[in-house]
Amino acid sequence: MSEVLLRARFRLRGARARHLVLAVRVVAGGTIAAFALSTPGFMSSLSINALLNAISLIGCVAIGMTFITLTGNIMSLCLGATVSASALIFLASLSFGVFAAFLIALLFGVAITAVQGFLVGSIRANPILVSIAGLSLLIGGAALITGGQRMYPSGEGLQMFKGRVAGVPVEALYFFATVVIGQIILSYTRIGREMTMVGSNLRAATAAGIGTTSAITYAYVIAGACSAVSGVLLAARYGSGDMELGAGYDYIAIAAVLVGGTSIQGGSGSVLRTLVGVTVISIIEVVLLLRGFSQQLQYLITGIIVLLVIMLHTIGERR
Repeated sequence: MSEVLLRARFRLRGARARHLVLAVRVVAGGTIAAFALSTPGFMSSLSINALLNAISLIGCVAIGMTFITLTGNIMSLCLGATVSASALIFLASLSFGVFAAFLIALLFGVAITAVQGFLVGSIRANPILVSIAGLSLLIGGAALITGGQRMYPSGEGLQMFKGRVAGVPVEALYFFATVVIGQIILSYTRIGREMTMVGSNLRAATAAGIGTTSAITYAYVIAGACSAVSGVLLAARYGSGDMELGAGYDYIAIAAVLVGGTSIQGGSGSVLRTLVGVTVISIIEVVLLLRGFSQQLQYLITGIIVLLVIMLHTIGERR
């Protein structure tokens, strides 16, 4: 009888914790919405355009980060550098044609992260340390090749990655296409389900005969492809590139992933949740910018938000 009562008590505590987390999210969402709508100029076409651009450029990286987090590997600190390096590769390859340059940049982003994913999946290397090593190699390699100089396009064709279609920024169209493809992979493919299972319980997934190495590697491959897309869009937007283009994108991406509700321990989450998360983060950034906050304060507030979200995740998962 005591065991039955104990189980019932644990279920009640879990339900209360979930209700608390839900209530906090609702209150936070309402507060952010009120803060945004009361900000002068937030609903102007210029602000909406800036919001869509922020969602699109950071969002592509966040979609890729979702797959890494889902597999239980928390995050990669190399995706921002992958964005910058892919932009440089794209600009340097434009002499071969815009489509060839895009494909080369995509393959480069995939190759960089695939190696990291294989190391994490095959020998269980620490994902944070592996990403730091990748970050150092990319920054060092780019500095050696470019001499620290800004790179400019070696050909034409950037127009297909910028501008507007029916009033919607082209960057947003690429981003929403990435969202659709990412969610289809997670929901309707075997590899997507395997990634979630690996994140839920690595040992159980191994015992079930799932190729954990390939699942983790594929997660990193998708992250690299998404980062490369963001790099191409940034290169087209600014018409030039250096290793500062994607600086800080990995931090904002993981913030968006966690705010969207993907579990930091892996096994639970979705691309659509990240879409919500990146929208919330981007709204906060635009509002802070409109209200005159410095970039340093923006980073501080984003960091506080991430800390609070992690605390909420911990409360919900431990109970």
